[in-house]
Amino acid sequence: MRVLVTGGAGFIGANLCRTLTTRPEVESVTVLDDLSSGTAANLSDVGADLVVGSILDRDLLAELVPGATHVIHLAARPSVPRSVKDPLASHAVNATGTLHVLEACRATRPHVILASSSSVYGDSDETCKHEDLPTRPLSPYGASKLATEAYALAYAASYGLPVLPFRFFNVYGPLQPAGHAYAAVIPAFVSAALAGRPVPIHGDGRQARDFTYVGSVVDVIADAAVRGVTGDTPLNLAFGTRVSLLDLKDALAAVLGRPVEAEFLPPRAGDIRESQASARLLLDRFPGVRPVPLEEGLRLTVTWFEKTTGLRGA
Repeated sequence: MRVLVTGGAGFIGANLCRTLTTRPEVESVTVLDDLSSGTAANLSDVGADLVVGSILDRDLLAELVPGATHVIHLAARPSVPRSVKDPLASHAVNATGTLHVLEACRATRPHVILASSSSVYGDSDETCKHEDLPTRPLSPYGASKLATEAYALAYAASYGLPVLPFRFFNVYGPLQPAGHAYAAVIPAFVSAALAGRPVPIHGDGRQARDFTYVGSVVDVIADAAVRGVTGDTPLNLAFGTRVSLLDLKDALAAVLGRPVEAEFLPPRAGDIRESQASARLLLDRFPGVRPVPLEEGLRLTVTWFEKTTGLRGA
């Protein structure tokens, strides 16, 4: 196996590359990343070859893709609030960029795994989001990720490209940055709590998420690549947990061994109220996978933050 990982210097991508390079089936790992949200430091001592460039560069894709037996497409412009502020940029990277990747794959037909998002569901009346639900994204980010998976399945139907789109839920863990305006919930919480600040909660804190530890996510992706798993529908990559932001604050306080205060801020446009996955199809396809419990995942994340920031939790 020769694997090309787009966005491989980012949070999920770099964790994935660490896993892939330990698999005996994997001959080489090449990363294509423009370093807009990832860093070269994330890949230090990993054993992957980093090519700095964009998925919008069709000539560069034409050079890299023919050498790959597997393409794992994680490159994206992340964040719902960021997409609300600049929808065209999100569309260009997430939708058009994906189309460029798929077009580069059309000639040699490598196995393609793609990252979509739970944002495609929007605020469905059904709390537990299953793959047969209608998709009604509430943000440009969600719409662009819906385009990502739709194009992948269209290329599978039209050109026989072997694909597997995963819908990520709230993935968290080591390497996920916190120091920017669009930081995800858990790194924002951990960073603030370690610094002795209140954690920022947009809204009343009762909105719920299906937090998924990055180690579980990359284990599934690596297994899917090694086994050549494909699908004619997207697949949720989460395990059906439901944790409110208030409960998350309390769980972090338990890990730190001290109280954590909250700062309540106005709700954010495009945010959904409830996000919980149905894991039925995932467990059917990957029966051996076991999720990392929230407390254990938080502890691993806090430990990484302590090492990288010098701050101490207790």
